Formats: sequence, structure tokens, C-alpha cells
Amino acid sequence: MDKIRSVLLGSAIASASVAMSAETAYADGRFSFLFPSSSSSTPAAPTAAPSGNESGEVEKEEPRPRNDNPRTTATGFDPEALERGAKALREINKSPDAKKVFELMKKQEETRQAELATKKSEFQKEISLLDMEKQRVVYEEQKKLVQQQAQTKAQMARYEDELTRKRMQVENEMQRTRNQELVRMQEESSMKQEQARMATEEQIQAQRRKTEKERAEIERETIRVKAMAEAEGRAHEAKLAEEVNKRMLMERTKAETEKWVAAINTTFGHIGGGLRAILTDQNKLVVTVGGITALAAGVYTTREGARVVWGYVDRILGQPSLIRESSRAKYPWSSLFSRAKSSLSQKKNGNNKDSFGDVILHPSLQKRIEQLAGATANTKSHKAPFRNMLFYGPPGTGKTMAARELARQSGLDYALMTGGDVAPLGSQAVTKIHQLFDWSKKSRRGLLLFIDEADAFLCERNKTYMSEAQRSALNALLFRTGDQSKDIVLALATNRPGDLDSAVADRIDEVLEFPLPGEDERFKLLKLYLDKYIVRAGEEKKPFWRSLFRKQQQKIQIKNMTDDVIREAAVKTEGFSGREIAKLMAGVQAAVYGSKDCELDPNLFREVVDYKVAEHQQRRKLAAGGGSD
Repeated sequence: MDKIRSVLLGSAIASASVAMSAETAYADGRFSFLFPSSSSSTPAAPTAAPSGNESGEVEKEEPRPRNDNPRTTATGFDPEALERGAKALREINKSPDAKKVFELMKKQEETRQAELATKKSEFQKEISLLDMEKQRVVYEEQKKLVQQQAQTKAQMARYEDELTRKRMQVENEMQRTRNQELVRMQEESSMKQEQARMATEEQIQAQRRKTEKERAEIERETIRVKAMAEAEGRAHEAKLAEEVNKRMLMERTKAETEKWVAAINTTFGHIGGGLRAILTDQNKLVVTVGGITALAAGVYTTREGARVVWGYVDRILGQPSLIRESSRAKYPWSSLFSRAKSSLSQKKNGNNKDSFGDVILHPSLQKRIEQLAGATANTKSHKAPFRNMLFYGPPGTGKTMAARELARQSGLDYALMTGGDVAPLGSQAVTKIHQLFDWSKKSRRGLLLFIDEADAFLCERNKTYMSEAQRSALNALLFRTGDQSKDIVLALATNRPGDLDSAVADRIDEVLEFPLPGEDERFKLLKLYLDKYIVRAGEEKKPFWRSLFRKQQQKIQIKNMTDDVIREAAVKTEGFSGREIAKLMAGVQAAVYGSKDCELDPNLFREVVDYKVAEHQQRRKLAAGGGSD
């Protein structure tokens, strides 16, 4: 019993210590230690009751006050568990089934130990899970820290890159500003150098022009003095030759006079003898007078009859009087000769339909005219109505020549009239216009009727200075051109297209502007007329009998006339028309023929060009002054 009692006491103490450790370890959980006084020991209570008191009364325990706040030692030991263990030990000692109680307690202790081991393993497992969670949290924190560090580094890198980029932009902007300033300074320096160069060049050119002008004056004065000396010498020689010729002529005249006087005397002697014979014989006198009268009447009648018949033939078959120039023959039977002549000239010139002859136009205008020529030729081949045209532009820009070449390339006949010829006709203008259109319709090839200066009689009908005859002539032309014609192409040319009557403008299908030639066109015109008036001057083939009696034209010598000289003249002649350039080259030809050696050099050419340019500018000033008044 003592042994059992000591074991139970030790067990109680161990249970108390385990309970304390359990309460300390499981602060968050609840742990209850089963003592013998619990539900497991209640069945043994009835058996232990008889041994408590012999009288059969159960000994009641004194109620102990409840301690909600158990007493603890300084180390945290609670003695209440020990007291309960001692109480349980006392009850066991009193029980007769102490051995069974011990066994039961032992089993309970073993179960409890197993549960504690299980709980300990679970606790360790939870601790390991907590450690793992802690490690996971630490890993997550480290991962977040690494990510945050990476983001911070990336932000720092971006910030540094942004700073670097902004710094480079600022540096580039500063460099660009410096470059722009440098370029501006270089441009200013270049402009200053160019201005200085231009000023120097202008001074050099002015000095050169002055020198050339002085040299030209000296040469002109020299030429004038030479010409005067030569003229005086020729005049003296002519005077001497005139005196000699005068004496010879007087002697020849005297001899001829004597001869003619003798012949006249002889003739009048015979005539006098005949007259005396006629006058003395009355029959001879009557026959002579009648014969002379009949002869005079026959001559007069024949002349007047021939004039009437020829006028009638000319009016019926001939060319109208309004036509100034035409490619058609004047009479039907003369067309064979004209066609043979034109075919020979075409063969001689190469028969090149694509060439534009002596007409130099702007490339776009020339292309447009070639297109119109092709369209007109196709219109004629398909027997479709022709389209009427209007050419307008300054005088001398090649409108008439372009119309002639247009007719040639399209295979039509060509006829030219001028509007200024209509007004003098008066009341006959209407008849002449109808005759003109009737004659034009007789062309088998089709005819291009070109009316130059069309505004002379095709102006607005509400003009106060327009006569009734002009108004009637305009109405006649409008009547004949009311419908599209398959026989006639009407081409009008004018310098003032705004003056044309609105009905005339309504008849026009194609409008072409002929501007003043540009620099390239003037260069080509100068070369063309240089070849025509200078290079090929005097090369016309004349009949042999004329060459016997006329002096051969002197050949012009050309020296150093390069394209640069001609290009310089083309630049100077800005504002010149094609006709003015032709007149300029004719003036050059006259200046060459007036020179001593009959040669053309750049100095003489420039002199004539400068003179013509000054004349052109003076003419423009006069025209501007007249227009302003």
C-alpha cells in the first residue's frame, strides 16, 4: 500500500507538472487532466462509500470557496493541482479497489501520454508548417524585395536614361543652334562676298561697256571719215568721168541727131508725096479715111469686148478679189502648173511634213498645233465637220505662218484675206464675202480660210463707229458660218480678241495664244535668220541671161560668230517678236553690206543688236506715252 501510495503521489505530481507544462505550452488551446475524481472514477464511488463511515452516513466534504484567481508562486507554480491529487490519493486509499483504480489510472495515463505524443507530433508538425510558412513568407518578402529592388533599379535606369536623353537633346539643340548660327554667319558672309563680287563685276561690266562704247565711237568716226574720203574720191572720179561721158554723149547725140533728121526728112518727104497723091485723087482720099476709121473701130471693139469677157470669166472662174494669198491656182486650168511647182518645191525641200518650216514657236504651242493638224487631217478623211480656230497674240508672233504650216500639214488648201480689205468695199462687201465662201467650197481638198486682223470688221456690232456696210458684212459672214462646215476651216487672227463680236466668238472651237518668243525661241530665230540673211545671202539661182547683165552679189564673210554671241543677243532681245528679230537680222545684213570688207564679226553684230534694242525700248516708251494720254 505504501508503494501504491507513493506511486500515486508521484503520478499526481507528474500530472500536475505535465498539466503546468501543458498549460504553458498550449496557451491558445484547452487541456484537462483526468484525476480519479473525474467521470472515469465515478463508478467506484458506491463501492468506496461503505468504508467511509460505519454508521452508513456518507461523509460530506466541506465546501471550499471557489478561487477564480488561483494562487501561483513566483515561478508560476499552481498548487491547486497538487491538492486535487492529494485528495484523489486519499479517496483511493479509502477505496477497496485501489489496484483496479491504479490499473485504470495507468491506462488513462498511457492513453494520455499517447494523446500528448500525438498532440506533440501535431504541434511539431504545426511548428514545421509554421516554419515553412515563415520561410515562405520570408521567401515572398525576399522575392518582393528583389522585385522591388529590380523595379527600383529599372526606374533608376529609366530615370538615368531619361536624364541622358534630355541631356543629349539639350546638347543637340545647343549644337543645332550653334550650327544654325554658323550657317547664318556663313550665309551672311557669302551674301556679302556675292554682293561685293556683283558690285565689282558691275563696275567691270560698266567699264567694259564704256570702253566698248568709246571704241565703237572711235570705229564709227573712223568709218565715217573713211566713207567721206572715199565718197569724195568717188565723187571726184565720177565728176571727171561725167565730163568725159558728157563730151562723148554730146558727140554721139549730135551724130544720132543728124542721122534721125535725115531719116525724118526722108520719111516726111515720102509721106508728103503720098499725101499729095491722096489729096489730089478724091477716090484714094475716101478709101484711106474709111480704112483708118474701120481700123480704129475694130481695135476699140476688140479691146472692150475682150475686157468684158475676161471680167466675166474672172468673176465666174477666177480667185475672189478679197484673197491676197492662196495655195490654190487662180484658174482651174492653172492648177496643174501650181501643183507641179509645189511638188517640185516639196521634193527640193525634202517633203518633210513633220517639220515646221521657218516657224519657231514655244514647244507646247507647237505641239498643240501639230495635234490640231493631225485632228484636222483625220476629220477630213472621215468627212466630219471641221473646227474653227482663233489665233491671238502680239503682232509678229507667227500667227500667219503657223496657219500656213497647219494647212500644209493637214493637207488642206490655204487662203489668206485681211479684215481691213472689207471696209473699203462698202455696199459690195456682202457680195464679195458670199463670192469668197462660194469659191472656198469649190476646193476638193478642203480649204483653210485665214482672216488676218479679223477685229477690223468682226468687232462688236454695238460700236458707234461701225458703218452699216460693215455691219452687213459681219452678218453675211455669220450667216455663212452658222453651221459646222465640211469644206472650210475658218481661222481668225487678231491682236485684240476682246473686240470680237460675241456671235463670232461663239463660232470658235479652238483658241490658241501666241506669246512673245522666249529666250530659247529667240536663239533659234536668230540662228534661222542668220542662216537666211547672212550665210545663204546671194545664193538665189537666177536665169542665165540676168546673170550676164547684173553684177554678182558679194559673198558675206563670217568671223567668230559663235553660239555664245548669238545667245547673248537672245538675252538682250527680250520682248522682241519674231518679225522684229527678222528685221534685226535684215539690219545686220544691211550693216554688213555697208561695211568695207563685207564681213560680219561679233563687234558689228553687237553694235546692230544694241542699236535695235535701244530702238525697241524707245518705241515702247512712245507707245506707253501715247496710251497714257
